[in-house]
This record gives sequence, C-alpha cells and structure tokens, in this order.
Amino acid sequence: MDNIILEEVYKKELQLIKLINSFKKVLVAFSGGVDSTYLLAVAHQALGQNCKAVFARGPMISSQEEKEALALVKHYNFPLEVIDFDVLAIREFRENPPNRCYFCKKKLFESFLDFNQRSGNFTVIEGTNASDTSDYRPGRVALQELSIISPLLEVGLTKAEIRILSQHRNLPTWNKPSMACLASRVPYGDSITAELLARIAQAEAILHQKGYPECRVRVHGEIARIEIPQGDFFKFIQECSDITIPLLTLGFRFVTLDLSGLCSGSLNPIQQEVSS
Repeated sequence: MDNIILEEVYKKELQLIKLINSFKKVLVAFSGGVDSTYLLAVAHQALGQNCKAVFARGPMISSQEEKEALALVKHYNFPLEVIDFDVLAIREFRENPPNRCYFCKKKLFESFLDFNQRSGNFTVIEGTNASDTSDYRPGRVALQELSIISPLLEVGLTKAEIRILSQHRNLPTWNKPSMACLASRVPYGDSITAELLARIAQAEAILHQKGYPECRVRVHGEIARIEIPQGDFFKFIQECSDITIPLLTLGFRFVTLDLSGLCSGSLNPIQQEVSS
C-alpha cells in the first residue's frame, strides 16, 4: 500500500487517541466485531483502567459470536461487563418495520446508559465508522438522540482503514467478516421470534462449519436464501447436498443460493425509498 495513504491512516489513529483521551473515562459498547474491537483496544491503551466495555447478550446474536467476543476480551484482559438484553420485549423489534433498528438501538443504548450511571458515569462510545454513512442505518438516529459518541466516525476512519490499523495491532478481528444482527436476515414486515432467530443462527453455523465464514441465510417464509461470495459458488455447488439436507432438517422447505452473491443489507429499502 502507498506510504502516503498509510501515513494518512496513522494520522487518523493519532486523532482518535487524542479524542479518546479528551473524554478521560469511556464505556465502550462492544460487540466483538472489527470496529468495536479496534475501538476498545485503542481506548484501553489510551486510558487503561479508565476504559471499560459493556456487551449485550441476547437472541439477536449467535452463541458462537458471543463466545468469540468474550474469549477475545479475556485474552486481552479488557474489563468487560455483560448485560442481558431482552430485545424481543420491544414490540417494534418483533413487528419488524423498516426502522426496526431505531427502536432496538434506542432501547439497547438506554440500557447501556442506565448501566453507566450505576458504574461510574463514563462517556459512552460506540464503533460506527465513516463507511457506515453510505448504508441505511436508522439506528444512527437513536444514537444521536441519546448523544452517544462515535469516535471512529468523528475522525473519518473507514472500515478498510480500521482493518489496516487492526492488523497493525495484531488484533485477530482485522480480517473478520462483517457482523450483523440476526434480525437483518428477516424481510421487513415479517414477524421476528426467538425461534426464528435461533433457526437462522443454526443455519449459518452449518455454513460456517462447512467452510463459509462469510455468509447470510435470509429467511422468506419456508425459503432459506443463502448469500455467499460469488467466488465460493463452485465449492458450494460441489457440496450443496451436504448443506441443503441439514438446513431442511431445521424446518425450511426450500434452500436456495442467491446468484447475486453476498450483499450486506440486501433486505434494506432501496435507495429511493431511503431518501424519500
């Protein structure tokens, strides 16, 4: 990579460190993904014991993602609190309107703020980055309403740059596939239940075990629509029965492969609807 580009990336990291130091004490909303792991690593290096993290356990994430996130903080000795978050208690989450993420994010960070008041009144920060502004993210509105700070976004760090800086720090998440709430696999308007989320997690676990770390299983009624990178299509076709049969046992009637490949946010409203 061009040395000038790398220099600009490292300048952003220095700006990030300066910004975090200005907060004195921070509580990092941690999910175990690329962005929040990098943010937590930088904040912990900058502030030491004045940096804490909070992780929300709930049906919106798979048990494997939870296990990996908790193993990571244990490995690095990051101070972490785990709270149980009953996302299915939120009516709007269950009903799944297009702005579902707004209601979920609002309630989630209200829970973090309540925890924060009891644990020392730190500045609550989270891992939205500059690349996220190009996608449909109604949850950003909730963060703004609650005055939650997004340091990566404030200094202009993109997802690609965060991966570069994470690799420089030897963080195991530097090349981790992007994560998303399991509810993002359900078309807007279709009801979300604990059983459905668990079935999605099981289906994606099967794909992971078969060697597809980047995947989504979108659920359209009785149909499981699999999204994987197009470069994995040949491998998938060669062993499709090894994947289809286990998914059928989960209760799907049809298992399909989306020929468009893996597409983050493929169930989001089209851009015309977003801007209207």
